[in-house]
Amino acid sequence: MTIKIILFDFDGTIADTHQMSLKIANQMAEEFHYRSITPDDLEELKNLSSRDVVLRSGVSPLKIPFLLRRFMQELGKHVQSLKPIQGIPDCLKELKESGYSLGIISSNLKDNVVAFLANNDLSEYFDFIYSGSTLFGKHRIINKVVQAENVKPSEVVYIGDETRDINSAKKSKIKVVAVGWGFNSPKILQQYQPDFLILNPEELPATIKNIN
Repeated sequence: MTIKIILFDFDGTIADTHQMSLKIANQMAEEFHYRSITPDDLEELKNLSSRDVVLRSGVSPLKIPFLLRRFMQELGKHVQSLKPIQGIPDCLKELKESGYSLGIISSNLKDNVVAFLANNDLSEYFDFIYSGSTLFGKHRIINKVVQAENVKPSEVVYIGDETRDINSAKKSKIKVVAVGWGFNSPKILQQYQPDFLILNPEELPATIKNIN
């Protein structure tokens, strides 16, 4: 097996959106009728699957797409203050220099992703960005990438920080590396049986080599 394309999730995997996301979520709590998130709540949520987090919020499934888009619009107002996860720029540089094609698949708005990459001098490392405003449909976007880039699923690996990333990769029959520095805890990520689980960006290049 030879990996040609490395797909990255964005929020929590590349961009350190943790604190800003929490702030925005609490600002929107009254409007969308859910309880504000306390530090204790956050620790509990980290150990829940992505679907259970949505269920715990109590927000109607019909309102989720509107909430998500509104959230991303609010996040876009602060994109200039967002920084990459520590160690990610060096990791991306090493992977790009090793000859891999790098892409981003995100439920965030494409404009937010593009602006973040430009602000942090990371644009040169990525060959494409796919955006879709869906929580649990990333496998469809992965399938589009596989078709558009004319590669086999076995030549693609996905890097993400949530249980939904693992599920999406498995639905698309591609390898998945779960990262323990984002939203979901390593404990819950491991329960979803990713192909690899890493705790630091520095581990990623060697992990990709192991897949090859």
